[in-house]
Amino acid sequence: MIRLLLADDEAMIRAGVRAILAADPSLDVVAEADDGREAVDLAISHHPDVALLDIRMPVLDGLAAAAEIRRAAPGTAVVMLTTFGEDDYIARAIDVGASGFLLKSGDPRELIAGIHAVAGGAAYLSPRVAQRVITQLAAGRVSRGAVARDRVAALTEREREVLALLGSGLSNAEIARRLHVVEGTVKAYVSAILTRLDVRNRVQAAIIAHEAGLVA
Repeated sequence: MIRLLLADDEAMIRAGVRAILAADPSLDVVAEADDGREAVDLAISHHPDVALLDIRMPVLDGLAAAAEIRRAAPGTAVVMLTTFGEDDYIARAIDVGASGFLLKSGDPRELIAGIHAVAGGAAYLSPRVAQRVITQLAAGRVSRGAVARDRVAALTEREREVLALLGSGLSNAEIARRLHVVEGTVKAYVSAILTRLDVRNRVQAAIIAHEAGLVA
């Protein structure tokens, strides 16, 4: 069972999202918040597996709430759920440690798929968001590639292999099966990779993997 925190200041939106999640019996909404500060408090007290946060909320916006949740409840993965797809929001969401970014206008199946992916240790961007990120990477690949390759060079051969698979969007369990190791070993590698690359989450590590040419 995946335990969820749902935070949105619009009751109707929360009800709609809750109805979509109810279609999957493996998902359980254990807490709801209508502002960012309450979302942080509930994440600390309920320890959900995934927090679904709207970006624009009163008291504390979703991006600030995400940053606090990642600091105070590191076991809770964060997915930003918003109607806004501007590049600035995407970049800031990744910077504060969000593992997923979904648009409310997207297919409901994306929401469920994204939650499962993030809960399984992977990152997830809606296709429209992913296209924006890929475009940004392509635009700056030449200038950033050398820097990324230098950072990746500090990793061991096995860590680079794990980073490449992570950059391809595989979860910890999928990487473990691919490398014929236990999932705990993969978690240890991922933790070491994030530390050595000095990044906050898998999304940032995946971007470096792409920039360094580890992922086709």
